[in-house]
Formats: sequence, C-alpha cells, structure tokens
Amino acid sequence: MTVLDNNLDLTSCDKEPIRIPGAIQPHGCLVVIRPSDFTLLQVTQNISEISGHPASDLLGQPLSALIGRGQSDSIRQAIPTHDLSAGAVYLHTMTMTGGRSYHVSAHQNPAGILIEFERAESDAELSFQNLYPLVREFISRLGSVPTLRQLCDLAAKEIRRITGFDRVLVYQFDENWNGQVVGEDRDPDAYAPFMGLWFPASDIPKQARELYRLTRVRQIVDAAYTPVPVVPSINPETRATLDMTYASLRSVSPIHCEYLKNMEVAGSFSIAIQTAGEKLWGIVSCHHRTPRQVPLEVRTACDLLGQTIGLQVQARESQGDAQHRIALKEIQGKLLAYMTMAENFVDGLVQHPAEFLDLVGAQGAAILFENQVRLVGQTPTEDQIRELAEWLGQTTSQDIFSTHHLAGENPQFESIAAAAAGLLAVSISKLHRSYVIWFRPEVVQTVEWGGDPHKAAAVEGMRIHPRKSFAAWKETVHLRSTPWRPSEIETAAELRNGIVGIVLRRAEIMASLTAELERSNKELEAFSYSVSHDLRAPFRHIVGYSELLREREQDKLSPDGRRYINTIIESAQFAGTLVDNLLMFSQIGRSSLHPIDVNTGTLLREIVNDMRPDAKGRNIEWRVTGSFPILQADPTMLRLAFQNLIENAIKYTRDRDPALIEIAYREEPTEHIFSVRDNGVGFDMQYAEKLFGVFQRLHRMEDYEGTGIGLANVRRAITRHGGRTWAEGVVDQGATFYIAIPKPTEPENS
Repeated sequence: MTVLDNNLDLTSCDKEPIRIPGAIQPHGCLVVIRPSDFTLLQVTQNISEISGHPASDLLGQPLSALIGRGQSDSIRQAIPTHDLSAGAVYLHTMTMTGGRSYHVSAHQNPAGILIEFERAESDAELSFQNLYPLVREFISRLGSVPTLRQLCDLAAKEIRRITGFDRVLVYQFDENWNGQVVGEDRDPDAYAPFMGLWFPASDIPKQARELYRLTRVRQIVDAAYTPVPVVPSINPETRATLDMTYASLRSVSPIHCEYLKNMEVAGSFSIAIQTAGEKLWGIVSCHHRTPRQVPLEVRTACDLLGQTIGLQVQARESQGDAQHRIALKEIQGKLLAYMTMAENFVDGLVQHPAEFLDLVGAQGAAILFENQVRLVGQTPTEDQIRELAEWLGQTTSQDIFSTHHLAGENPQFESIAAAAAGLLAVSISKLHRSYVIWFRPEVVQTVEWGGDPHKAAAVEGMRIHPRKSFAAWKETVHLRSTPWRPSEIETAAELRNGIVGIVLRRAEIMASLTAELERSNKELEAFSYSVSHDLRAPFRHIVGYSELLREREQDKLSPDGRRYINTIIESAQFAGTLVDNLLMFSQIGRSSLHPIDVNTGTLLREIVNDMRPDAKGRNIEWRVTGSFPILQADPTMLRLAFQNLIENAIKYTRDRDPALIEIAYREEPTEHIFSVRDNGVGFDMQYAEKLFGVFQRLHRMEDYEGTGIGLANVRRAITRHGGRTWAEGVVDQGATFYIAIPKPTEPENS
C-alpha cells in the first residue's frame, strides 16, 4: 500500500464525477421526461417496483404508462405552478400499486424534467404536528444563546432530538477548508467524542462543498447500498450523462461511502450552514450506526433550521465584527489626528506606539520612508526589515499584503518568526520602497486531528481508499501567527489612504512654499543687484572727492582733519569692496551656468601660482595630493570657489611658520570631493554652518580683513552645480574646507 499525501488525495477526489454518477440510491426511483409530451426518456433500473413493468418496456412511453393517467395528470397540473429551474420541488405524495406511498418531487435541467419517487417512511412521532413545536422551540432558543460555541452545541442537541441520529456534529470550515468540530451531541454508547477535532480539507473536497452550497441537505440511507443505474446511461436527446446535481436520490461517491464505513457510520444526513452570499460556513453532520432514512418532513424542517442557524451565525459574526470595526475606527481617528499635528506622519505614528500597534492587533511595526527605518515594539532588525521591503517590492504590486505564514511565502524568513511569523504591509509610495509594516510573532499551536491528515487516503492498485483511522492525532504547528482579520486588513488600507493624503497635502504645501520662496529670492536678488549696482558710483565719488580734498587742502588740515578724511576714504573703500562682493554674490545666483570640460589640476595650479605674490616673504609649505579629474563645470564659478578657499587658507595662516596648505582630492561612488586644509587659527565647530552665511565672520575684522561674503560665494557657486560644501575645524589647530560635486547620472537602459 502506498500512502498518498493530502494534496494528492484532494486533487483525485475533485476529479470524481459526483454530479453525474449514472445511478441513484435504492430508496426510490427516478425518471426523466420530455417536457413537451411527458415521454419517458430515462428511468432507473428499479422502476418496476412502482409499476411492475421492467425499465426497457417503459422507455419511450408516456408517464401515464408508469403511474396511470390520473396520477400523471396530477403531476402535469402541478408542474406549471412551480419554478423547477432552481432545484427540486416537492409536488405531492401518491400511493402506488401495492399500497406503498411515495413522495414525488421534480426539477428541470437540460436533459428534461427529473421526477423522483422517494419511498415515504411514516413516523407518527415525526409528523408535522409534532415537529412544529420542536422547531419553534429551537428557533426561539437560538436568539438567547450568548456565544457561538453554545449556539453550535444547542444546534447539535436539538437536531439530534428531531432526527433521532446517534451522533450529530457541527463542523466549521477555516480559510483553507479544513474543518473543526465545534458542536456535538451523541449517544456515548454508540460513538466516541469528536468535539474539537480537526479534519483535512480533502475529507470534503471542493466539488462536494459546491454541491452543499447548491443543495443544502443530503442523506445516505445506507452506506452499504448497491447503486441503481439509470437506463439508458446516455440521454437520447442531449447525448450526455444525466446531471443529478439537484436530485435527492443521487448516488454518492464510493470513496465517501467507504469513508463512512471506516467511521462506523451506516446512515448519514447532512445540513449545510450558509451565511451571507451563500458562503458555506459549515455542515451539520448526522451519523447512525444502522441504516436510517430521514422522512421528507424532517429533512424540510432541518433545512429550515440550517438556514436559521446560518442567519444566527452571520448575525453573531457581524455583531462581533462591527464592534471590532468601531474600536479600530476610533484608534484610526486618533492616529490620523496625531499624524496631522506632527511634523511628519512618521512621528505621529511612532510617538503613539500603543495606538499604532492596536490598530491591527500587532506586537511590532516598522516604517520605511525616505530611506529611513523607524521601529516600534517587537520587530526584526533594521537590515532584515530592509530585506523584507525589497522582497515585498519584487513579490507584489498591490497596495496591501498580508500573511500569517511568512515563512510559507518565503522560507528565508523562517529565522525571524519569533518577531515576524505574520506580516501586514501597506505600500505608501509607488516610486520608492516605502512601507508601513506590522508584525505578529509565532504562535506555536497543537492541532488535534481526527486521524493523521497526512494519511488522508491510500491507493491499492487503481483504487483510492479513504483513511481507516479517526483516532485523535496531534500535530504541532510552527512558524505561524494568529491570522489577520478582514477588518484589520481593511483598517490598515484606510490608514494607508490617510498617510498618502497627508504626504500629498504636505507635498503641495511644500511646493507652494518653494515657489513662494523662489519668487521672494528672485525679488531679493534683483533688489540686492540693483542696490549694489547703484551704490558703486556714490562710494567711488566719496573716495575720489575725499582724496581730492586731502591733496588740495593738505596744508590747511589739522592732524585730526587728516585722520577724519583718511577714515572716510578707508570706510568708503571698504564699503565699495563690500558692494562689489555683494554684487558678485547676486550675479552668481542670477547668471546661467556654462559648463565645459575643466581640468581641475591645471585650474588649481594656476590659482596657486596667482596667489604666490600675496604670500611673498611667507614660509608656506604647499601640498597637492590626488589625481585631479576633468569635470563638466562652469570654469568661472569653479575658479571663484577654489580661489576663495585658497585665499582664506593664506590669510588665516599668516601667524604660522611654516604655514601648511594642503589641496587634496578623492573620488567617491557618486561624488568628486576636493578639500583645502590649513594649520591656521581654525574655528569652533558649533559655529561651522555660520561660516557659509552672508556677512558671517568668526574672527575680528581688526585681525583678519574681509567682508564675510567669500564663503557664501563658494557655497552658492557649488550649489549651482548640484554640489555641497562643509567645513571642519579645531580652534588654533587649523581648518579643512570641502567641496563635493556630484557625478553625472548614467541614463537607465530602456
């Protein structure tokens, strides 16, 4: 014997022709008639028990040849009053030759009208008059049962009381169609308890579940029955095997009959429990040790009870879900308020960890935004979360992704199950790997199965056999978290929409502020240019006329007068220099870039040579290190930047002997970085950013001349190239100024 795994069994069972078995159970007869003239097209082999005529003699005859003209006319008159397209409809009960009564039902399909004659088993205790009080009492009690589990127990007890079976189980499906017994009532002398046991999805395969959805009740009077064939097997008009989807007498799978025998069940009766949208929630399964036929009135009552149970289940689940959604909506509202009031939405979430995690019932969370990772609660490491984000980006294009078995999605994440066995992620950017991710840790569970689920079936020769043992079999389940509820997933999606809305609104505000700032800057630059340009002439006039006055009136001026005139001239000259520098600063921002290939090594050597006269008589050690590149840049602006840095190095090392000035270059993956280092007076690093501001000075003008605009010009010139500037220094030990110019980005391959 070769043991098959569960998946193979499920696939095999799903291929069984259970809707077209070609036979019926033997507690009744079936015929197919042509709707136009009620001619018998197909009959079952046992049709003789009704008329005494063999099947072969009846084919092609009118229905009256089988049941007599009176009974035939009665059926002819009843059929037009019912909708036979939606399933079997009870017509009436008739008495046949020999005194036996039959319940007659009919439904229509492409083969014709199927009429079933089911033997009517009378049971005075289960008459309508006796059933009605039981059903009414049961329905009235359902509404007062507080919990779903108690509801299922009550359903099992009452249905067993109505039907008289030895055992009644209420069986609930999970999301993978495995089923658990959640309600049970039994004769302890007949059967061992199944309460709490799980059964694999292969026990009720997909097509069997679909049949339960279409026909809510099904009975197997005797699991050891011999099927009664339909003759002919092929319908003479449709040329197809008869579809018996809605036939209550339909023969069932021999695998299922063997399954029942292995459970020590002879008689079986099932009732489907459906919730909203005809979703199959579970099944009420009735078992008996001996053959047992369920009377039509009892089946009808149980069908009603099954629908009532389904409504109660739906009401309880909806109520619990509604309360949960209301609680989540309250938390969501708080988080949206926090995000709106915070500097950015990330702070609004991570600064309120309780609400952030409670929103979806998580134990940890991470936010990946603008290449930053913020963590809350129990999470994997930052590097592991970046790997998760990369995997999510490659795995799904959806805005939301959830799993309670992350290792099942990707085995490489087994190692993080302690913090992240389950994952719920929402994407907050289509352009970048930006996510909000919640985590749930592994919950190790012991599942008690009704038999080993991995031995759900076996094969002998060419025949599949169901498992024989239903003894409790325990399995420990690892690497899974508690599943995410639909309401939690929906709430996460709504929070994502809120985040995206906040980010977009802030982007719009920033764009508006940027546009306003650009406009203001342009106005300010235009103003500064105009003022600087207009002030140059007055200052020249002041210097010129002051010098003329000093020369002409030199003999008449007192010492104080000459000092006053000299001060006027020096101040006007300084003001003129200041205006010239301010004008240059304005022009750098206003003028267009004209990039060409610039050999930075040649440029720096030219600047150093030009500076040597200013350093005449000084002991300066020049060091130039690195292989300087050729860049695409505006040569005028680049010269201005380097020249200012080298002039500063010469100026602030005037008290050093020897003075050291080092010009260096290094290449980074995305940037060209130049530096000018000296051993001069240095500066305090807490004021480093002030250095690059307009008119910002860290040393007294009396000690070191200058207008305070030179480094501002450096920053503006380099910023125009998309680069950056910064400085490092130590008081009385020197300073290093850096220029970084980005490398051009290579176009992506199309």
